This record gives sequence, structure tokens and C-alpha cells, in this order.
Amino acid sequence: MSVPAEIRRRVEALRKEIEHHNYLYYVLDQPEISDAEYDRLMRELQELEAKYPELVTPDSPTQRVGAAPRKEFGEVRHEVPMLSLNNAFSDEEAIEFDRRAREILGVEIIDYAVEPKLDGLAVSLMYQHGRLVQGATRGDGYTGEDVTANVRTIKAIPLHLRGSGWPATLEVRGEVIMTKEGFEKLNAEQRRKGEKIFANPRNAAAGSLRQLDPKVTASRPLTFFAYGLGKVEGGTLPDRHSHIMDRLREWGVPVNREARVVEGIEGCLAYHKAMQEKRESLPYEIDGVVYKVDRLDWQAKLGYVARAPRWALAHKFPAHEEITRVIDIEVQVGRTGALTPVAKLEPVRIGGVTVSSASLFNQDEIDRLDVRIGDWVVVRRAGDVIPQIVSVVKSRRKGRLKKFRLPDKCPVCGSPTYRPPGEAVTYCTGGLYCPAQRKRALEHFASRRAMDIEGLGTKLIDQLVDKGLVRDPADLYSLTREQLIGLERMGPKSADNLLAQLEKSKSTSLPRFLYALGIHDVGEVTAQTLAEHFGSLEALMSASEEELMAVPDVGPAVATSIRQFFAQKHNRDVIRRLREAGVHWPDITPKKPEELPLAGKTFVLTGALSSMTRDEAREKLRQLGARVSGSVSRKTDYVVVGEDPGSKAERARELGVPMLDEAAFLKLLREHGAV
Repeated sequence: MSVPAEIRRRVEALRKEIEHHNYLYYVLDQPEISDAEYDRLMRELQELEAKYPELVTPDSPTQRVGAAPRKEFGEVRHEVPMLSLNNAFSDEEAIEFDRRAREILGVEIIDYAVEPKLDGLAVSLMYQHGRLVQGATRGDGYTGEDVTANVRTIKAIPLHLRGSGWPATLEVRGEVIMTKEGFEKLNAEQRRKGEKIFANPRNAAAGSLRQLDPKVTASRPLTFFAYGLGKVEGGTLPDRHSHIMDRLREWGVPVNREARVVEGIEGCLAYHKAMQEKRESLPYEIDGVVYKVDRLDWQAKLGYVARAPRWALAHKFPAHEEITRVIDIEVQVGRTGALTPVAKLEPVRIGGVTVSSASLFNQDEIDRLDVRIGDWVVVRRAGDVIPQIVSVVKSRRKGRLKKFRLPDKCPVCGSPTYRPPGEAVTYCTGGLYCPAQRKRALEHFASRRAMDIEGLGTKLIDQLVDKGLVRDPADLYSLTREQLIGLERMGPKSADNLLAQLEKSKSTSLPRFLYALGIHDVGEVTAQTLAEHFGSLEALMSASEEELMAVPDVGPAVATSIRQFFAQKHNRDVIRRLREAGVHWPDITPKKPEELPLAGKTFVLTGALSSMTRDEAREKLRQLGARVSGSVSRKTDYVVVGEDPGSKAERARELGVPMLDEAAFLKLLREHGAV
């Protein structure tokens, strides 16, 4: 079956549009469309290529997802060696580099092209007649690994150069890196899956690019910046390095936006200082800056020494990593009750800052590192990020050091600790009692979707707790007018308003009250489900884990959280005092979920409704047994569309999901007695 001409034209148009947006996003940093619109274009192209496989070409944007796994990497011989740079670790060394270059050239001042020294993996990209034909790692400088299939998956790398005028053979050299944000997300996902944690973005980038399965590379948040050229044949280029970089940018190749041309060594040192100050605000890691003589004829005259050019220098920043000793491991309790082990270190200077502690995150991280009190460890610091232990220097471990385990009791309040099934974090069970969780517990209790105590914000809670007036939620209902008036920025009228809000909050609902207690893993939906299933607080408090797991959407982890919470005497005491203070609600006649009229149906809300708030609409649907989701999928039954709907309406149209306007939604609710 021949492919219709209009399909061929559409496929070509889609490819050009997608590559145009890749250029805007990765090269110019000026995206014109949303991620959702970009995804829609990509999906359309994928669907057309799936229907007409004869249209698929190696340089189609769809082919970035990765081919079948390679059994091994082939070798690539670099016709122009990829040599390393000499390093300078002080201003004096940089000044000496400039002096030698000026003496050889016989000039008074040199223009230098300067740029950040990216901390990633050097690669070579070979273009033939503008089309990417090969990607290779630096290797030993003379022979690298063939990673063509993998570099094709990196969206920042153009599969075909833009415009015209490129040489017939053009070898672009640059750095594949992973952004800081991408690195954090990757490690979080690796931790969740119990897989290898990367020590730093450079290791993550290198490991991601050298995957035997290109699909793994495609799933990693990699990007690329060019910094130079290798082999060039069949064309002419500008006579300055900076102008060549400008030309590459015009051809769609990403070039670092921090690159500059400066005059003399004074300009270089000023740039080094400026980039060091800017270092932590950059979205990627850098470990120094690079100076290159800008004129190519001067580069040729300066030549090479050993395996490095005389015309370039890497001026490094102070180290981000150092070795020190763990003198203790303390356990801190956060506002959510999470126990966090923190290594106390022998103080060490890292990047100009003295570091004396580093987070160990959780028990899994301690076990992965096998870190023990007394160990020598490699510590990494990056800006304002909490210092991390990268590895243990086991060759320096002396004697038999005891393995560290998180305690069975909270170090702050003495309540038992527990680790929910399938989670990495260990929690304190004293949610309404533990001083470490006090302020957060009160903020949550008073929040709009919980007890809805208007006027009881963070600053007021800080005062109440710091002055010892409130230790748990029940104490809120014992506050007096005189106590409140004595607080900062709290006059008689404000005090009366807060007392009125506290009185009003006493009349609530069982789902709101359950949510307000702040039980780990019990959100609004679960609180509603529990209330409807058990009907009363007493029935819920006495339920076994087996009975709890009979509730829809309540698994082992949630059941354990609920039982642990109600098993603590101090939590039950706070609940008793709340009820004695007058907090009340009507009991609910338990209904079997399958008996509710909208049981098994999934709804999504988008846009504003004039007759009710989004929360009220969500509540009414849940009362009728429906599940309310935040995203549209093929399993969605209805999307309720109000004014100014977002991308969810577009997604519903794409998937053919039925949509209800406000009138149809209200009609549905009336039919089932919800309005």
C-alpha cells in the first residue's frame, strides 16, 4: 500500500516542527509551546510512523527513544586526538600560562574565549553532510567507544544540522551532562526502586550514556553542550574559536550561554571569580572554567606539549569533596515525624565552607553505604545542598565497628517508631504528642480542609507553642481571651475572631476530623473512605489491621499507620480531650461501597464551577461512591468541565472520554440526591 502524499507531507512537517522546538528549547532556551503540546506533536508523529513504518528514518525525532540493546560497544578511532587540558589550581598558575603564551606569540595581550568547565562526559559527534552518523566517547583520547545509538536519544543533540553551509564532514566535540534537578530526580527514583545511587551528576551522566540498552539512556535526563571541533573536511569555518561556536549555535548545536570573549589574563581571572560566585545558581555542575586562545592561527603557532594544548587551560575551583571521619550518628525527628540519621563529622573545609555534619537520609542509605561511627568517608558539598557522604574509605576502617540501626523509640518523645511496609522512611508514632512534630501537627489540624480554623496561621502557632500555651490540638480549645491578647500583633478583636472560629470548628464531620489528626498516609480520600466504612470513630479506633485492610484503597502500609497511631495512649488522650472540649460530628450509617450509585466510576474535574467550589464538587462525588482523580487516562469515566478548563479537557478529547459541562454535572448530582 502506497503512502498518501498528504501523509508524507504531514510526517515531514511534524519532524521539522519538533526539531524546531528542540532547537528553541535546548539551544536558545526560548520554548514557544508547553510540554503538553510538544508531547502531542510527538504522539502524532509516532502514530503516523507506526501506521506507515516505511516512513521511519534514522534521524526521525521518534528514534531518540532507543534501539535494541547492544551486546557491546564498538571502538572509534579519533583521527584528531581528543586531548585533555592542563589544569591550574591558583591565579598564579593561570598568570604563568598567559605569560608563556604571550612570549611564544610575541604579543602584549591575548583575547581568550572563556567558558564553564562542565562536569560530565566528553563525546564526539560526527556529522556527514549535516546528518549525525556517529557518536563516540573520548576514551583514552585516541580511541573511544561507539555510543551512536545512545547519543541519538539525547534531545539536545540535533540529528540533522539546521540551515546550510556546514562542511561535508564536521566533528563536533562537547560534554554530555546531567542537570542538578535531573540528578536529584534520578537518584530519588533509584532509591525508590532499590537500585544503584549515583555519587554525583558526572557519574550519573557517564553511567547513563554508557548503557548497553539505549532505552535506559533515553529515560535519563541528559543534555549536551559543544565546546570545540575535531575533524573538518569539505568546507571553511571562521578563524576564531568564538565565531565557530556562534556558527554551531546557528546550526542547532547547543553552546553554553555563559561563554564569553575576554581581554588578557585580567579578563580571565575576573571571569573565573564571577563564575565561582554564580556556580551554585547554575542548573548544572561545573568544576572550573576553561581559557582558550581565541585566534585559530595563534592556537596553531602555540601547538601542543605532551598530551595537552599550549593554547588552552582549565582553571579549577576549590574541591567539592574531601575525606573526614564520622565521630557520631545522631537521629533527628522532623515536623512530619520522619527520623533522619545525621553523621557528625570531624570538621573539614569543602569548597571554602567548614562542614561538620552530613545527612544519611534513612536506614537504607546507611546500609547501602555501610557507614559506621569511626569510619573515614568521602563527603561532597554543592552550594546550599546538604552535604552528603558519597562513600566509605573501607581501607582505613580499623577494628570491628558496630553497624548503626535507627532506634525503636523516638529520641524526642519516646514513642515507638515504625517503618511502613514498602517505604524507606522510619516514623515516630507520637503525632499529636511529640514536641518535634508539634507545630506541623497544629498547622495541619487547623488547615482549611481539616478543622478549618480561620486565622490560626503559622506565625500565631509559632507564638502559641514557643510560649508554652499549646502543646497539642486539644489545648487550642482551652485558650482564653487574655492569653491571646498578650500575643504579638493580637488585639481584642483578633482574639475574639479566633475564639469564634475555634468554637465554630467544634462542629465538624468525621472525615474532616480523621484527616485533621494527621495520621501518616491518611489523606482526605482515605479519611472519607474510612468514615463511610466504619461509621464511627470508636469502630475505627478498635479495628484490627485485617479489618482495616478490608477497606477499599487501604493496604498494609496504611493499615499499619492507623493501628500504630491509635495504639499510642497519648494520641487517644488528645482525642478524648478534644471531644470533651466539644468537638463533635454526626455518625455515618456505614454503606457498602458497591451500593453507592457512582461506585466504580472515575471522575476528573477541570475548570471553575459557578455553583460550587472544586472541593465541594469533589466531596459530592465521593459521597456517591465515585473516585476523583487528578489526571485523565483511558480508565477515566467522565471529565467535568467548568470555565477556563486546562489541558485535562484536551486530553479527554484526545482519548474520547465523555465530558460533562456544569449543567450536565448538576443534573447527574440531582438524579442521585446529592443537590
